[in-house]
Amino acid sequence: MLVYLHVKNLALIDEVEVDFNQGLNILTGETGAGKSIIIDSINSALGAKTSKDIIRTGCDYALIELLFTIEDPHTIERIKSYDIPIDDNNEVLITRKINTNGRSVHKINGQSATALMIKNIASYLIDIHGQHEHQSLLNKSKHLEILDQFCGEELEENKRILQDLYKKYINQKKKLQEQAMDEDKRQREISFLEFEINEIETARLQQGEDEEVNKVYKLLSNSREITEVLNKVYDFTGSGVDLEVSVSNSIGKAIKLLSHIDKMDDGLTSIKDQFINVENLLNDINREILHFIDNITVDEEELFKAEERMNCINALKSKYGNSISDILKYLDESKEKHFELQNYEILKNQLEEALKKTEHTINEVCENITKIRLQKSKEIAKEIKKSLVDLNFLDVQFEITIKRMAQFTKNGWDDVEFMISTNPGESIKPLGKVASGGELSRIMLAIKSILANTDEIGTLIFDEIDVGISGRTAQKVSEKLALIARHHQVICITHLPQIAAMADKHFVIEKSTANNKTNTTIYPLKDENIYNEIARLISGVEVTDLVLHSAKEMKELANKVKEII
Repeated sequence: MLVYLHVKNLALIDEVEVDFNQGLNILTGETGAGKSIIIDSINSALGAKTSKDIIRTGCDYALIELLFTIEDPHTIERIKSYDIPIDDNNEVLITRKINTNGRSVHKINGQSATALMIKNIASYLIDIHGQHEHQSLLNKSKHLEILDQFCGEELEENKRILQDLYKKYINQKKKLQEQAMDEDKRQREISFLEFEINEIETARLQQGEDEEVNKVYKLLSNSREITEVLNKVYDFTGSGVDLEVSVSNSIGKAIKLLSHIDKMDDGLTSIKDQFINVENLLNDINREILHFIDNITVDEEELFKAEERMNCINALKSKYGNSISDILKYLDESKEKHFELQNYEILKNQLEEALKKTEHTINEVCENITKIRLQKSKEIAKEIKKSLVDLNFLDVQFEITIKRMAQFTKNGWDDVEFMISTNPGESIKPLGKVASGGELSRIMLAIKSILANTDEIGTLIFDEIDVGISGRTAQKVSEKLALIARHHQVICITHLPQIAAMADKHFVIEKSTANNKTNTTIYPLKDENIYNEIARLISGVEVTDLVLHSAKEMKELANKVKEII
């Protein structure tokens, strides 16, 4: 249930807070007062696309907060599956902050969320019906969706199986199409693959070989320069050509001099010992230099071989991958493809056989799905017809036709269509060719009133449910809304007094202007103010004592109706 709505800096709204009740919550107001903004704000918080232009002029951001309480344990578990924390009060707070740079921040119970996550979670909490959804009844695909909602878990399980099989079927079909080629093309492909396989295998590549060859090549190609530099270094540090400038010779002289005075002070002994350590370290370094010089050789043949091997590896990399691992992977894939082409007919037959098996299994599942739909459709059509009669379609005929399509889809092979006749003597026809806008809204209400008994969604919002209706029909619609509100929270925007009179809680939306700024507010009505608002809806212009009396009478009658429905 939606218990709280907070909107700030949105369009004409400076700031509003609304506490909704269980039962039927009615919102009324003058045309242009901003009734649509309330629904738009809820839609926006639930992930609908929203422009930054919706931010109130002069403000840096817009903020919408929706607080839900949840009673259904399945819904709680579904939300927790998104790693959303829910406290012991079973509350879910959804917020959206829209910034002037166009970016939005969505949060659920203080945790950041994506718009898609918000939409998915919102689908468990609230169902919003506006003019757009009424019109969706003109689309046959919507009829299939509605029928499947009625069919429950048994159908859902079969559809999940079907959709997995359908993905498998599409992949198998794609692979079979990829296999199709003429004989000449197949032979050319085989020859080309054989060339590539031979080229890679002839190279006899080893993992990590490229790094090792590159290391050897760099050493051999730079051996002359390395030798020259090391000889010069040794001249400076070891017993090189010029002993006078040799570091090693100089340190030896320093140690001899210190040996004459080190007994005079402990500090001098420490200095001499440090020089001895330096001399030992330097001797170790010099031995390493001599060892390196002795072992490095300028072997032109070895250098040529390393360069040739490196060029071979680089050439293969340019064709088959950026590393030896990539090249060897390409080799394995080419061998596999070569095998498939060599055994083309065998593999093709195997793929065709696998595709036939998948099609057979799909047909069996489609058969189960159709049986469930046929069985449920008759039952559901009766319920919808009964609900339509309740909504003042007195001579209505309603059927659900299910025809088999030429080819199955991920939803089966059923073509579902709602058929209706709203007047006596008229033949039953497709819903999209018969119903008017006002009738569509009532038909959708009839459908939703039945669905409400089967789903777990706590809150239903109806916007423009009263389009094109009045009088007795409006009264019937109000009774149907009240009936749904016995088991669900219903929020409804209306301009009809019959519907407003059924409210368990009545809110008024008003627009005012002050200091050259327009502001929309919403507040609950009590006592006499409820009668005054219903009277305004009745009269449209002037509220007389007679109109006010009619409003009171209408409200009292509505209260009596609610007691017996």
